[in-house]
Amino acid sequence: MEMGLASTGGCYAKLRAAKMVVAQDFTVDLNKPLVFQVGYLGEAYQEWVHQPIVSKEGPRFFESDFWEFLTLTEWWVIPLIWLPVVCWFVSMSLRMGHSLPQIAGNTIHYLIHGCHHKHPMDGLRLVFPPAATAILLFPAVYIFATASNLSPLHDCQFWNLVKLMSNPSMTPALFGGGLLGYVMYDVTHYYLHHGQPTSEVPRNLKKYHLNHHFRIQNKGFGITSSLWDKAFGTLPQTKSAEKSR
Repeated sequence: MEMGLASTGGCYAKLRAAKMVVAQDFTVDLNKPLVFQVGYLGEAYQEWVHQPIVSKEGPRFFESDFWEFLTLTEWWVIPLIWLPVVCWFVSMSLRMGHSLPQIAGNTIHYLIHGCHHKHPMDGLRLVFPPAATAILLFPAVYIFATASNLSPLHDCQFWNLVKLMSNPSMTPALFGGGLLGYVMYDVTHYYLHHGQPTSEVPRNLKKYHLNHHFRIQNKGFGITSSLWDKAFGTLPQTKSAEKSR
């Protein structure tokens, strides 16, 4: 049954010719949160739900801003969240002895990291090339630019997530800080290969990293710290500990 809107307010209602269904004296008001209304439609629900409303702006589901936020998802959030999970589970199988198709696996590994293990002192292929970094960085640039109103996509729903941890004036600084962390990581890596540290901390870091290259290559992955090796169980044993076994 087609009827007029219960009220004229609400941006969503103004953007389309809304359809309203009355069942057992209950009216679905499309200007109000829908989730807890539709159950009262009874048998009329199937008719109502299969009458499309064509609009890029969707309805509100919940009265609570928190629950409403959890129902809104930009397309790029899916690969951003789940691709790392995919990589983690695939890596679990790889660590258990399975392998990628040999030709493709060897080629990809050598290009990304294997060349560094085969030629660890090659000074021109030690840090990550800017072109490759830019490709990997693009999703982050997009996110921070969007959240900072630096692009026409400033109304992206990711803005709501960024507001939980920052504000528009801070997001460029947060992005810059993340990039600075990467720069510090990469130049530290170069220094551990080619520098001659004299103080204890960098000298120990150099020893720890070169141990990964020349002694136990499947452990000791940390560059600036052994923290994550301790967390993931990849901390290598010292020579003295091995001799005592």
